[in-house]
Amino acid sequence: MAKILIIDDEESICQSMALVGKRSGHDTSCANTLALGVEMAWSEPFDVVFLDVRLPDGNGLEMIPRLAQAPSRPEIIIMTGFGDPRGAELAINSGAWDYIEKGSSVKDITLSLVRALEYRKQKLSIGGQKGVVALKRENIIGSSAKLNACLDLVACAAGSEAGVLITGETGCGKELFARAVHQNSKRADRQFVVVDCASLPETLVESLLFGHEKGAFTGAEKAREGVVGEANGGTLFLDEVGELPLSMQKAFLRVLQERRYRPVGSQRELQSDFRLVAATNRDLNQMVQGGQFRNDLLFRLSSFVIELPPLRERSDDIKELARYYMDRFCERNGLSPKGCRPEFIETLMGYTWPGNIREFINTIERTVITAREEPVLFAQHLPTPIRVQVTQRGVGHNGQQREARGSGTLPGLAPQGELPRLNDFRESVYLKAEKQYLCDLMSLARDEISTACTLSGLSQSRLYALLKSHGLHRSQ
Repeated sequence: MAKILIIDDEESICQSMALVGKRSGHDTSCANTLALGVEMAWSEPFDVVFLDVRLPDGNGLEMIPRLAQAPSRPEIIIMTGFGDPRGAELAINSGAWDYIEKGSSVKDITLSLVRALEYRKQKLSIGGQKGVVALKRENIIGSSAKLNACLDLVACAAGSEAGVLITGETGCGKELFARAVHQNSKRADRQFVVVDCASLPETLVESLLFGHEKGAFTGAEKAREGVVGEANGGTLFLDEVGELPLSMQKAFLRVLQERRYRPVGSQRELQSDFRLVAATNRDLNQMVQGGQFRNDLLFRLSSFVIELPPLRERSDDIKELARYYMDRFCERNGLSPKGCRPEFIETLMGYTWPGNIREFINTIERTVITAREEPVLFAQHLPTPIRVQVTQRGVGHNGQQREARGSGTLPGLAPQGELPRLNDFRESVYLKAEKQYLCDLMSLARDEISTACTLSGLSQSRLYALLKSHGLHRSQ
């Protein structure tokens, strides 16, 4: 008998899904809100969670990583009354077992449940045989659901020889994860060779990758081994692989297929047994469509894909990150350990971190050095642009609240004739206009995300983020 949790705000759906589970001999529980469902998943062991997309207190798709990291690690089956191919893609990429539409036949729902339970039984059986192995994760700090999901993928990738592609925004730690894949693999005691494709001179890229013989070209005064040869037995990490010149992509594809290469000016081929890990902040699929990247090379690179979330999507890690780097920079600069006020952490969590982890680390280092011997860090110690952005966002939110109370003033304008700062006033007006635009957009698109993206020119992830920031659901 399995334990099943149904998270849906429609009582009729809960009852019918519970009946399907009970007919199969399983124990079922229901939750009518996302918050209650997450609380139940973290307090009781469940095998499968049926999760609605649209709930009164949030979007179910955004909570998949949190539910997947519950102690019992349940399998998640997404339910929706609105078929959305992009939503299905997002659900599966986020770790959902299946994506079904409400109104599907009992047979289809039961089959999905049976397959999920079969998979779970097999996974738990194999996991029990392997035992627990500590993952080496040097300088990867945090314990949020999204970060743990990425670390689970690192563990899977490290146990194979498949090529790995790590994607994510600039500064989110792609090289750290590449090193983690290497350090947890059977090649951990061999070389980890880094190649920054963005800095390769196009005229020398072939020589740098494959090496050259003495006299192969002007300036080649002695033979030199390329990075492909250096990585023999170890891991070759191609950072910013999207910047690899198109002229070299075909040659490198052959190296990946054959593990053989020819140094510039040489008459013989050499072999190199390397494991490839690549990283990029660019959309390689879009580059393929634009003729900037080879489709066959992308297939070779993406045997195993790890998508890293930006820092703004894992704010739960901010406090742990701040503590780690505060201690690190205090020790490095010969300073006593520092404490911090809650407002310091709240400001860090309220900032959007466009530069991700890289910007965060630089900010903490700068703050620690600026404070010097002061034992406690306050929000005022942080760089002014960060405090300005966080304050403006708060002011805009307060301006919306005043309007909701019917203050009778212009949007963002304080009551009783008080005037805010001009920038604060502009911010609040902008936020109000943005919210109205989103409401009109979703109404015109009839709540279809794909249509809304086409009309607005926004990416799916950006649209979801904007809807969330304004507290909007598709039904609004």
